[in-house]
Amino acid sequence: MKKNEKAIVVFSGGQDSTTCLFWALEQFEEVETVTFHYGQRHNLEIECAKKIASDLGVKHRVLDMSLLSQLSANALTRDDIDIEEKKGEVPNTFVDGRNLLFLSFAAVAAKQVGARHIITGVCETDFSGYPDCRDVFIKSLNVTLNLSMDYQFVIHTPLMWLNKAETWKLADELHALDYIKEKTLTCYNGIVADGCGECPACKLRKRGLEQYLETKGNN
Repeated sequence: MKKNEKAIVVFSGGQDSTTCLFWALEQFEEVETVTFHYGQRHNLEIECAKKIASDLGVKHRVLDMSLLSQLSANALTRDDIDIEEKKGEVPNTFVDGRNLLFLSFAAVAAKQVGARHIITGVCETDFSGYPDCRDVFIKSLNVTLNLSMDYQFVIHTPLMWLNKAETWKLADELHALDYIKEKTLTCYNGIVADGCGECPACKLRKRGLEQYLETKGNN
C-alpha cells in the first residue's frame, strides 16, 4: 500500500492492536508504536506491549495519560468497580474520551516523526457498544486532526468490519496467529494468552478463535 511511508500504531499489546501491528509492518516501510498509561488495572498490559514491540523490532514509546483515570471512573481503571455488562447499556469498561485522546496524542507524535499514517484496532462489528469504536467517529476525527494541525493524516482501521473470527483469520494470513495467541494480553483480569476465560474480552476472543479454527478445518 504505502511501503515507502511511515506509520504509528496505537498499541496496547492486546490481540487487536498486535494484529494491526503485524498488518502495518506489511504495509509500511517504517512503523513505530505508542502505548498509553492511563491508570489501567494492569501494568502488565504495558509490559506486554514493550515485549512485543521489542520482539518485532519496532520503536515503542509510552505516554502518560493518567489524568484520564481521574476524570473517568470505570471498571478498567478502578479495582473497586466490578466489570459488568447490562443489556442495552454501554459496558462499564468504557472509558469516556479514551480513543479521542489516544488518537489525538498519537497524531501529535506522528507529526513530530514525519508519519502520516495512524493505525488503530477499533472495530464496529464485534464491539461492546463503545461509541468511540464506530467508523463515523474515526472518519470525523480524521478530518478534525487534519484541520487542527494542517497535516494530512490517514487513520487506518484494518479491523473495523471484521468479527473476531475474521480477525483471527487475518492474523493467520499475516503468519502471526500462534504469536498473537500466546503473547498478547486481552483479558480484563490481566492474564496473558488465553486469559481468565470468564471476562467479556476473554469470551469474545475464545469464541472468535473457535469459530475461525472450525471454519479453517472445514476448508
